[in-house]
Amino acid sequence: MINFNDRVRQILLLLLIILLIYLSLREVRLFMPGLLGAVTLYILSRASYFQLVYNRKWKKGNAAFLYIVFYLLLLGVPVFAAVSLLSPKISGVLSDPTAVITNIKQAVMQIQQKAGIVIVTEKSLSNSLDQTITFIPSLLNSTLNLVVNLITMLFFLYYLLYHGSDVEKTLFRIIPLKDANTAILASETKKMVRANAIGIPLISIIQGLTATLGYFIFGVKEFALWGFFTGVFAFFPVVGTMVIWVPLVIYMYISGETWNATGLLLYSLLITGNIDYVARITIMRKMGNVHPVITVLGVLIGLGLFGFIGLIFGPLLVSYIIVLLRIYMNEFTSQELGEKKPDDSVVVSPEPKP
Repeated sequence: MINFNDRVRQILLLLLIILLIYLSLREVRLFMPGLLGAVTLYILSRASYFQLVYNRKWKKGNAAFLYIVFYLLLLGVPVFAAVSLLSPKISGVLSDPTAVITNIKQAVMQIQQKAGIVIVTEKSLSNSLDQTITFIPSLLNSTLNLVVNLITMLFFLYYLLYHGSDVEKTLFRIIPLKDANTAILASETKKMVRANAIGIPLISIIQGLTATLGYFIFGVKEFALWGFFTGVFAFFPVVGTMVIWVPLVIYMYISGETWNATGLLLYSLLITGNIDYVARITIMRKMGNVHPVITVLGVLIGLGLFGFIGLIFGPLLVSYIIVLLRIYMNEFTSQELGEKKPDDSVVVSPEPKP
């Protein structure tokens, strides 16, 4: 039995460890998206990585480097495409912001005049546009942070894969739960990461490409750019894509493109809108069904905490809260109510399985 003095020293040591961890995390908070991204990619890659190392007898370093190259291409190409798509527009705004503001004001005023309604006054519109222009430099800085976090993510991923077996054994020992509940936590984590890191972005890509096709068919200018924005807003289920295509349809109606506007309206309602439902009942059910409320709430929380990568980690955080509540009920509440305790004889091996 541990005596009182040993217990005090244990608590003091734990407090010191927690304090040092807190100070370390506070100083690397700008790189937190990269660290979280590395953990996510490790969870997605561990099974196939262990297959290469333990079954096919690859060297750990070679197998880990193969995954680094794969993810560099998989993530780097979309990032490069997005930067290439947006940078000319941003450069045009920064080169002559006054002209851009004037053109937007004239277009909005003409739309309101033709529609016969006043949604926004000229003064409030000017203030909003001025604030948007001042936000662009911070957007460029965010792009730089995205690239830095991408490099950080791949760097940590390499060592997570290389030392994956030791890391998992250590976590298995220090997590203060029964072995059965630790196994539940690991299983739920894998399922949620797959749903949030693969399922939700995949659905957004499908909706973005579907919308881009519609914009191209019905003559929307800069259809690729608007398709990109539609894919980004598709992270918000049901109503996300409407933020983009509804204003486009209204603008086309007011501009006299009645047939194209009607076609785009029907296409967006019947195809772009329904592709979200079809994708969710097919893709998400296979990867781990995530309720739309969890997705929306998680995205709002994640964007504030982690930035752009919070689109993935926000829903994961909310899902984790639900899983931990379930484990808490299983770990403590059932015992307090006198219910049958979980079988402690069930021991889940901490050894990584391919």
